[in-house]
Amino acid sequence: MELEATPDDEVFSSNDEMEELWPLGEVDPKRARFPCCIVWTPLPVVSWLAPYIGHVGIAREDGTVLDFAGSNLVSVDDLAYGSAARCLQLDRNKCCFPANLASHVCARSHEHSEAGTAMSWDDALRSGARRFEHKCYNLFTCNSHSFVADCLNRLAYGGSVGWNVLNLAALVWLRGRWLDRAAAARSFLPFAAVSCVGVLMAGWSFLLGMAAFSLLLIGWFVLGVYCLKGLVG
Repeated sequence: MELEATPDDEVFSSNDEMEELWPLGEVDPKRARFPCCIVWTPLPVVSWLAPYIGHVGIAREDGTVLDFAGSNLVSVDDLAYGSAARCLQLDRNKCCFPANLASHVCARSHEHSEAGTAMSWDDALRSGARRFEHKCYNLFTCNSHSFVADCLNRLAYGGSVGWNVLNLAALVWLRGRWLDRAAAARSFLPFAAVSCVGVLMAGWSFLLGMAAFSLLLIGWFVLGVYCLKGLVG
């Protein structure tokens, strides 16, 4: 699975753009401030069966988290399903903030314009939020990952406008970090408990059932993202 849709592209901001990017504050989990970060938290029940599935949000430059929490609802500073467990801080210098079509610093200027451009990091998040405030939430077709992927496409992060729920999830899991040991325990202990109880009650076939559930879930998103384009937002 690719982390970025166009891994060969490299984005270099101009000197003027780099001067405009003021220093970010520190990541502060106690105050729920995650400047320019993607944050992840486990989902009730679903994460008990598939711990790699969770809810994500993306933070503004001041650290305030935005997340697609339900139909026509983009929450601000109120991450659904609990506090963040993992986070990944992104590099604004890998974004493209064009003032016009001629000022793109990414190699995908036409595709970026179609996806929606932004003048700044926060501008991209505002545009994404306005769009998802008119969308219906569905875990299987339009979820929190869809919102964050849309924001990354508006930023042309890493030179890519091909972000989707799958490569976003891989990015968070492979490059993100646990905020503390308690966060990791909160994410995996329910899965371990359900697995143990299931094995005691139904035998090892329970684990085969959970594995089949995971394969079906992953298969659905692969089908919806890469085969039936447009099915999964």
